[in-house]
Amino acid sequence: MKLTYYGHSCFGIETNGVHLLFDPFISGNPLASHIDVNSVPADFILISHGHQDHVLDVEVIAKRTGAKLISNFEVINWFAAKGFENGHSMNHGGGYDFDFGRVQYVNAVHSSSMPDGSYGGNPGGFVVTPKGSSSSFYYAGDTALTYDMKFIGDQNDIAFALLPIGDNYTMGIDDAVRCAEFVGTNKIVGLHYNTFPPIQTDLDRASRTFSQSGKDLILLEIGQIRDMNF
Repeated sequence: MKLTYYGHSCFGIETNGVHLLFDPFISGNPLASHIDVNSVPADFILISHGHQDHVLDVEVIAKRTGAKLISNFEVINWFAAKGFENGHSMNHGGGYDFDFGRVQYVNAVHSSSMPDGSYGGNPGGFVVTPKGSSSSFYYAGDTALTYDMKFIGDQNDIAFALLPIGDNYTMGIDDAVRCAEFVGTNKIVGLHYNTFPPIQTDLDRASRTFSQSGKDLILLEIGQIRDMNF
């Protein structure tokens, strides 16, 4: 399994030859100006919620690749009204078996509205269990720390988690450590930090705090590829 970081909260994960793309916000991110959005692969685009910094490049990538969109009911309907009918809607606690593996849409404590201000449904995260694997990974999206995360760890063997660490709009460093404890993983990939002034993050302190808790915080350069084999 290979993970590519495209900046902010956008990651590509290749599993079993299938390209999953999470929350594409590339063209509007000056830190990702070296990334060509027209070359980003996607067979499925998983969208945690409707804010612009998570959906900005969905349309251009989906139009080029024909990727299936996976998100909550309201987000999928919003894109369907714009002509993107290759979507699969979900809601909290529900799971579905796709060709590449199983996806469960889990709770996130945040807000959600679409770029035009319309209702974006309830925000969420994803627990993905690749086909043929007994382990899963957790993409939290934008969220506060919540005790519901313990259920994720109780019900799944989480190999790694992609967690926000930028504070202000989401949980920060200390709460992300507690989240990792709740979901039962020692391997964390940081997201949603440094893109905007309110989420500037002391990455040295972040790495030190996770290390002192016996956990490995992975902070990727934009465009970097990392082998995440379970």
